[in-house]
Amino acid sequence: MKKKAIIISIKGPRLSVKEKLFFSKEKPWGLILFKRNIRSFFQINGLIKEIRRLTKDKNFPVIIDEEGSSVSRLRNILNHNFNANYFGNLYKINPKIGITLYKNYLASLCKKLKIIGFNINTIPVLDILRKNTTKIIGTRSFSKNKEIVKKLGEITISQCHSKNIITVIKHIPGHGCTSTDSHFNMPRVNLSEKKLNKIDFYPFKSSKAKMAMTAHILYSKIDNKNVSTFSKKIIKNVIRKKIGFKGILMSDDISMKALKYDLVTNAKKSLAAGCNLVLYCSGNIRDNFKLIKTVPYIDKFTSKKTSEIYKILR
Repeated sequence: MKKKAIIISIKGPRLSVKEKLFFSKEKPWGLILFKRNIRSFFQINGLIKEIRRLTKDKNFPVIIDEEGSSVSRLRNILNHNFNANYFGNLYKINPKIGITLYKNYLASLCKKLKIIGFNINTIPVLDILRKNTTKIIGTRSFSKNKEIVKKLGEITISQCHSKNIITVIKHIPGHGCTSTDSHFNMPRVNLSEKKLNKIDFYPFKSSKAKMAMTAHILYSKIDNKNVSTFSKKIIKNVIRKKIGFKGILMSDDISMKALKYDLVTNAKKSLAAGCNLVLYCSGNIRDNFKLIKTVPYIDKFTSKKTSEIYKILR
């Protein structure tokens, strides 16, 4: 499958002339859309159809970050003011009822996403809440209880896949252990690998997810020089071996402030460390062209896993 190892973004609710040229000439792995791209159902549905027409790919991955509540890109279209923590609390009160209600919610959400045109949603958040967890995670997490996080994460993946929506587990290997928001600064975690493995890594283990997103965090007791997105040691020894993740690993947004280099360097470092795809969310068309020329085509592993994803999307 001939695709470049990048997920790009666009600036507004309509494609510019240069963006149309980009999609017709270049081969990004996929596209992520944000609130800035969404005005109405007919507008976003039409935009996605146009992109798939330009890419000549009816299953071209179009991604949304639709967690609900505080992270809802479709707020103008969908009214679902729920978050992961709401369902975590329901499960804690009554597991059976909690699971039933959560499955019904996911079925409804997936159906709506498919109608609009999305085929990948970057859920579930598998970060575990701690006393010092940054507010940027907050209610996006299911629970302080690692068993609840793991259980509801597994349900999210199986339900979404059954409805032809691919999930992205995040933020691997765990973002709940820091009080710093990686959008603005580089979080540093000084916990031992043993403690992290016992709590934060746990919900990600043996996951059937086809995709995962990295945490831009420096885990100083494992690699004191590189954030996990740039760390061969963390990606190889922790994410791939200890956690055992077998799917496509994508970086979190390479334009976030936790990464200190320019976009091209951030992309190169992410891929060199072992990420299969890089994610670029700022939507600048010049940067899209610059990055697409820089990143390589996906390797055999990523191509194989992409084919597996496409089978679910049918």
